[in-house]
Amino acid sequence: MIDQNRILFTGGSGLLGREFHRLLPGALYPTKAEFDVRNYDQMDGYLKAHEVGTIFHAAAFTSPPNVDKNPEEGITANIVGTGNVTALCIKHGLRLIYVSTDYVFRGDKGRYTEDDPVHPVNKYAWSKLGGECAVRMYDNSVIIRTTFGPNEFPYEKAFTDQWTSRETVSVIAGMMVKVLDSDYRGVVHIGGDRKTVYEYAQKASPHKTIGKLSTSEVAFKVPKDTSLDVGLYKELFGK
Repeated sequence: MIDQNRILFTGGSGLLGREFHRLLPGALYPTKAEFDVRNYDQMDGYLKAHEVGTIFHAAAFTSPPNVDKNPEEGITANIVGTGNVTALCIKHGLRLIYVSTDYVFRGDKGRYTEDDPVHPVNKYAWSKLGGECAVRMYDNSVIIRTTFGPNEFPYEKAFTDQWTSRETVSVIAGMMVKVLDSDYRGVVHIGGDRKTVYEYAQKASPHKTIGKLSTSEVAFKVPKDTSLDVGLYKELFGK
């Protein structure tokens, strides 16, 4: 049984955070003004004032093209920020769950397992891998590699030549709760079956006409196939 009152969720105003508000309304969702991952002392003060057992760390600078334009923000939010959160978990003896990305992989083969070599192809993914490096320094932690989108596909077009394990945020959040409600430590992949982003978009928004788009048509670098092998998740938590 999850003790919601002892869970602190960073990034509570984001897509995943809003879904967790619905699933775990009793958890702590401090605002950025209250718990800024770039401000170690502020976070330390917040933790001293609240009884926290687990930090679910989802706050991040997440847009690949925006990280390309503002790499310093990717460093401070995703690398330094995650290092701060990890150091505080060590100091206070808290469990840490870190939301990473499928983009840590090169994207040249797909169906990646937790033990496959990582090799990001854009700066956003490098920043998230930098966060993983910090979390790996702490044994009482979980790294979740995943990808998700809004419950309704928000764009007019979708890639027909990029493969993924992406699911809607409601599906992924429900799967994450099972990890939260366990004593698992280590890396775990969360996602659905391998499909193109176009197929994902059609599944998410079956009543919407989705246009077709190629990765060659965008200005930022996109990995071709970052689909995940989710066999470990199914073994641990069921389908």
